[in-house]
Amino acid sequence: MRQTAIPLILMAGAALALSACGLADSRSPLPLPEFMRAKPSDPPPLEPPPDVRRLVREKLDAVFVAQSNPQKVQVSEPRHELRGLGWTACVKAELTSANGKPLGEKTYRISISSGVIIDRQRVEGEDTCATETYQPI
Repeated sequence: MRQTAIPLILMAGAALALSACGLADSRSPLPLPEFMRAKPSDPPPLEPPPDVRRLVREKLDAVFVAQSNPQKVQVSEPRHELRGLGWTACVKAELTSANGKPLGEKTYRISISSGVIIDRQRVEGEDTCATETYQPI
């Protein structure tokens, strides 16, 4: 009995000691020395501003439906996203409906990440796109 109890006690003691290692991080309530705390990770670096004019010119179908026949396409300067690492820009153009009737000027906000247009949303009402300055592509 004694021969089996000693190894079990030793293993339980080792497991208890090793489980305490998981508590040593920067958010731990225990007062640990600095060298034992986990280091917070650095935020990823910001990517450089994209060339919105070139992106929209090369991938016009990522913003507008081909049947809408976009004319007089203009883009704004890229703005860094408030939440995240990507960029946003505004794109506006004169569009026509599928049956050829003019729809007028429509504005879209595009999201850009790693040099690729990943999303577009039509701008409605109060939006910062209304105050942007635009350049033709």
